[in-house]
Amino acid sequence: MQKTFLTKKSSYRYQLPSELIAQYPKDKRSASRLLYLNKNTGDISHHKFTDILELLKPSDVLILNRTKVIPARLLGKKSTGAKVEVFLLNQKNDKTWECLVKPGRRLKVGTEVEFSQDLSGKIIDRTEDGERLVEFDWEGDFWEILEKTGKTPLPPYIKRESIEKDKETYQTVYARERGSVAAPTAGLHFTRELLNKLKQKGIEILEVLLHVGLGTFQMVKTENINEHKMHSEFCRITQETAERINKAKSQGRRIVAVGTTSTRTLESFAENGILTSGAHWTDIFIYPGKKLQITDGLITNFHLPYSTLLMLVSALAGYQNIMNAYKIAVNEKYRFYSYGDAMLIL
Repeated sequence: MQKTFLTKKSSYRYQLPSELIAQYPKDKRSASRLLYLNKNTGDISHHKFTDILELLKPSDVLILNRTKVIPARLLGKKSTGAKVEVFLLNQKNDKTWECLVKPGRRLKVGTEVEFSQDLSGKIIDRTEDGERLVEFDWEGDFWEILEKTGKTPLPPYIKRESIEKDKETYQTVYARERGSVAAPTAGLHFTRELLNKLKQKGIEILEVLLHVGLGTFQMVKTENINEHKMHSEFCRITQETAERINKAKSQGRRIVAVGTTSTRTLESFAENGILTSGAHWTDIFIYPGKKLQITDGLITNFHLPYSTLLMLVSALAGYQNIMNAYKIAVNEKYRFYSYGDAMLIL
């Protein structure tokens, strides 16, 4: 019988001093700290992130999310000179994107915005949720222009403007496919050197895809979390990857997801303990009481109170284990959120 308190939003609250929210990354990706939580015993130990080499077994399978963050924040001007912001969300076709806009009252259907000499846009429609459909016009290669014109979409808890270096540091070293407006931040700790050492140890490294949307930062607003409406994100697993993961599971090897996005991808393609392949939009919501079918372990960052991500890690590791780990992380002054330290759950 599921415990009632596990489905209450108020159960997923913890106190976090604001100075523990990392505003900048470490100078070296793998220099972060690592809290190791044994999900079976609740035992906790403290490490450097590079200790993951010793904590993982040669038989483990590591799952990475190959998505790439796009410079989704565009600052522009209307013909009147008024400054506006357009935030890319989902690409609808070659020229049209679903976007968030600020200020909304100034960007009505028909409004034209200039972002640079090479890039402009026109509001062509409004969605039911209040977003805008923007048709872009440019000369040259769209992605090259976006790289020059757009800004890195840092999360709202990073209280600073993005800088040019964020385009590198807010991106995993294995990012391949453009489409995310937020980084799969657990992967930010990996260097190519560390990934090579893991491979040399015998650890199999596979990739899945989930394009991270803005909804990843949404707090649960309903007190009964069962009433929360989850955002949808596009994800994909190839047939070869699914077959290799299924083979590993049948051999009793651990599947260790790097990040909650990799976890959600794996679990959204799971059917009766078997991983299928394909591509779809997922709104899977994982919280205590829901059993994970594929994921045995997780490398993750520390998540916001009341967030679906905190609920997901609680489903994997146990609610009491997670809340105790977070209390210890605060006391030990770990760095929190996107540019913060990491946790390994096994």
